[in-house]
Amino acid sequence: LEGKREMVEFLEGLGLSPQLLIFVISMVPFVELRGGIIVGLALELPWWEVLPICFIGNIFPIPFVILFGRKIIDWLGKTKLFGRFVARYKLKLAEKSKIIKKYGHFGLALFVGIPVPGTGAWSGALLAVLLNMRIAFAVPAILAGIIMTLGTSGVIGAFSAVM
Repeated sequence: LEGKREMVEFLEGLGLSPQLLIFVISMVPFVELRGGIIVGLALELPWWEVLPICFIGNIFPIPFVILFGRKIIDWLGKTKLFGRFVARYKLKLAEKSKIIKKYGHFGLALFVGIPVPGTGAWSGALLAVLLNMRIAFAVPAILAGIIMTLGTSGVIGAFSAVM
C-alpha cells in the first residue's frame, strides 16, 4: 500500500492530468495499455473512463509502427547503442512468430491479447511487419487482441471497483 501511495504521489507530481498520463503510458512500448490501466486504477479513476483512454492511447502509434517499423528496426540495429537490443528483440519476436505463422491472423490476435510483457500491440505490429502480413489483415487482428486485453482488464476493473 505504501508503494502505491508513493507511485501516485510521483505521478501526480508530474503535473499532467491523470487522463493524459494514462494515455501517454498506454502508448509506451512494453508497458502499453496494461500499464495505463494499472496506473489509472491506482489513481482511482473509474474503470469505464480508464479503458477507452488506454485503448485509444494504445492504438494511436500502431499505424506508425506498421508503416515505419521495419525501417526503424533496421536503422536502430545498425547503431552501437541499440544494435544488441534490436538483435535480441528480433530473436524473441522470431520465436514468438511460430504461433502467428501457424494460426495466421487469429494467432496474431491471441499474441497481442495475452497479458504478459512483450506481447502487446507494439510487438504484434512489429511481428506483422517482420512477417510481411498485409496491413488490411494485421490491423484488425491487433485491434482484436487489444479488445481481448481490455475485456479482461474491464472485468478485473469492474470487479475491483465493486470491492
